[in-house]
Amino acid sequence: FFFVILGKAMTIPEVDSEYPGTAVERMHNARRRAESLTPAQLSADWPEVRRLLLWAAGLKDLTNVPPGQGNTSHAFNDYNHCDATCMLGNVSHNQNQGEVAGIAIGNLLGPGIETASITELGPGGSWSTCTNGCNQEPPRDVAHVQFRARIAWKLVWCPPDFTSFVLVDDAGKQLASGTPSGRVPSIMERRANFQIVQGSKYATAALALGKRLG
Repeated sequence: FFFVILGKAMTIPEVDSEYPGTAVERMHNARRRAESLTPAQLSADWPEVRRLLLWAAGLKDLTNVPPGQGNTSHAFNDYNHCDATCMLGNVSHNQNQGEVAGIAIGNLLGPGIETASITELGPGGSWSTCTNGCNQEPPRDVAHVQFRARIAWKLVWCPPDFTSFVLVDDAGKQLASGTPSGRVPSIMERRANFQIVQGSKYATAALALGKRLG
């Protein structure tokens, strides 16, 4: 949307009325990046695949800073930190007041979000937020509750063998998939990742791909 002030065109940022903490432009760009990733790219060696996931989420690959200050070594690398969430700058410092079960009170992520976010993706910031609580409707996870933001996409490992994964958007639509090689997260982490989404819209694409792969 555009309007004109003193002869200059100004952009009105799009607002998500249901989840007003969403950085909408950034979220759409993150989804487009995820959709651009091919099965071949996402079936490479896991460290390279994870770097592509960070790129798609709008995150830097930071391993030389302390946890809580922008370190992204955990992102998409365990069972839980698998939501690519894009939030507005004014909500990135929101804290968990106990509304999200299983998440520490406080859970201040703002400083790390500011450090780790790639600015070229659009206004706001990105983080790999925790998925637990997403199997409820509406979702009761960090993105939707602490930040009042939709997810750009979520990584879900596919049963029954959990060797492949899908990326799905906030509605559960599949954006991409891959079968990475090398040192992927442990089978316990991958299985637990699916168990968190089981029974929700986020599990549908993973179940379908797992069935097709047999």
